[in-house]
Amino acid sequence: MQRHLILGTAGHIDHGKTSLVRALTGIDTDRLPEEKARGITIDIGFAELELGDIRVGIVDVPGHERFIHNMLAGATGIDLAVLVIAADDSVMPQTREHFEILKLLGVKHGVIALTKCDLADEITREVAELEIRELVQGSFLEAAPIIATSITTLSGVAELKDAIAALSRAVVDTTRREPFRLPIDRSFVLQGHGTIITGSVLSGSVRVGDMLEWHRGDGTTESIRVRSLNNHGRSVEELRRGMRGAVNLAGVPHEQVRRGQELATPGSLVPSRVLTVKLTTIGDAVREIKHRLPLRLHLGTAEVMAKASLLQSDTLPRGETTLAQLFLEEPVTGVHGQPFVVRDASAEHTLGGGVILQPTARKLRRRHAESVNWLERLTGPDCAEAAAWFAGFAGLEPHELTRTAGIAPDVCDECVQQLLAARKVVKLTKLIHAERILELKSRILARLAVLHAEQPLLTNHDRGAALAELADIESTLLHEMIERMLKEKTLVGTSRRIAWADFKPKLSAKQRDLKDQIVAAHAAAGFAPPEPGSFANHAGGSTKGLVEIFEVAVAEGLLVKVAEGIYLHADTAGQMIAKVRALLAKGGATVADIRNELGTTRKYAVPICEYLDRAGITRREGDLRVLV
Repeated sequence: MQRHLILGTAGHIDHGKTSLVRALTGIDTDRLPEEKARGITIDIGFAELELGDIRVGIVDVPGHERFIHNMLAGATGIDLAVLVIAADDSVMPQTREHFEILKLLGVKHGVIALTKCDLADEITREVAELEIRELVQGSFLEAAPIIATSITTLSGVAELKDAIAALSRAVVDTTRREPFRLPIDRSFVLQGHGTIITGSVLSGSVRVGDMLEWHRGDGTTESIRVRSLNNHGRSVEELRRGMRGAVNLAGVPHEQVRRGQELATPGSLVPSRVLTVKLTTIGDAVREIKHRLPLRLHLGTAEVMAKASLLQSDTLPRGETTLAQLFLEEPVTGVHGQPFVVRDASAEHTLGGGVILQPTARKLRRRHAESVNWLERLTGPDCAEAAAWFAGFAGLEPHELTRTAGIAPDVCDECVQQLLAARKVVKLTKLIHAERILELKSRILARLAVLHAEQPLLTNHDRGAALAELADIESTLLHEMIERMLKEKTLVGTSRRIAWADFKPKLSAKQRDLKDQIVAAHAAAGFAPPEPGSFANHAGGSTKGLVEIFEVAVAEGLLVKVAEGIYLHADTAGQMIAKVRALLAKGGATVADIRNELGTTRKYAVPICEYLDRAGITRREGDLRVLV
């Protein structure tokens, strides 16, 4: 399989980036009429360089300070760079700014082209080389060759192409099974085909006919089908990481597409207005970054206004790194470990950049030691556990570790098994961090403690009442947690009622005697039970105390509550169900039929029939009851 890489140019305006690309490839990347009229590059342009078994897609970027935002969009996803510096000008302001951006974006490979050598004498060239070496000292370009070139004489162009070929073979192949991502940098309409979008494939692959998610940049997404694919003018069946691609989308209006949107594998990205990041300022930035400073975030091809929240200090000095959160005016899509750049609000100066730690974050307290500790763990071998901790009670699915912790998709399951074996996480509806499990247990037990204190005579409590104060937690998770606690014997109960395992109702001897009397009276009464009020004198005249004793008897399974004020002994209730089932097995029956079968009165027959309907044993059809 032929390998694909993306190369980006960088450098000051009028240092010959576009001319150099044309000499290397024969392609003029200045495509806009305004670019040709003014003789400067305004927006990103594209070319391709064939190097045997490697195809290098070239993104040529503008060098003017006013178009740094376009340069940042073009620099997304590049594997290697050519830093272009004119021999007669040497290192200039945008040389430095472009170089800092390459470092912030994590570019690891590059070569330096010294252009316009025919316009500079030997001493001037030597001085330029000294200044270049000083600029790149300690960086990824420290050992990079400086290749002297001239577009006029074409000297050095072949050597530069050879250097790019050697560099391309040295780039580690990072192709792995990842979700597809393509930040959109351009779109247009092709007659007879519809909307075409272009971009550099950041990860994964896509084939013709696949469904993708179109992230529209406003927090909404839309499912779209890939109609056709193109790579540098060639129709292809597949686009993969390292390729420039044009994607023909079915049913997408061109006017709704803009730079900064993204195409991705469905479900792999989540838009967010809050990012937690590791933020670094460049050493010669024009200003420090202060807490709450407005910034311009460049992520992928998106450009969004943001406000910085420094989590460890009030000021981030030049050349320093800290943990921070970025609160955005518009949602963006990112993943753990993705690089970004920040510029000042006026878009005049690059201030710094860094990498995303949490692509979807909630607001964190500043100077909160526990949060800072877990954020720092997001950058190391404990990143998966840290991601689970931050997920809180919402939990996460194994595949989400790719987005939230940077875990390769093919090792997510193995990573989860290791976390489970080490008891760092627990598998319920989703993966929940062990600390959150302990916290959830504590909250459930605390809620039951309140109910036990309020109603000390009740053996157990309705699940709904027990969980009513925990509305901030998904009900499915709560019920799963309760089932787990029942198995662990931390709780006792049924599918409807629960209690502390060691809770004992605090009935006095007199109350226990009264409960026994009530139960015995109902056992003897059959289907015509006594009125609860008939026991009031035995309860000291307290209606509340009497109700609680009846509830204790129901909770203990001794009585069944048929309706308000009507209880049957549990054995009698069992007989009732058996008799009604036998009667209805012969056909439908009226209330009177059921009354006669049970040997009771209409006063009790009607509530009994309604109880059987609620219990799902019978169903009313007109005047008849039938079995469900």
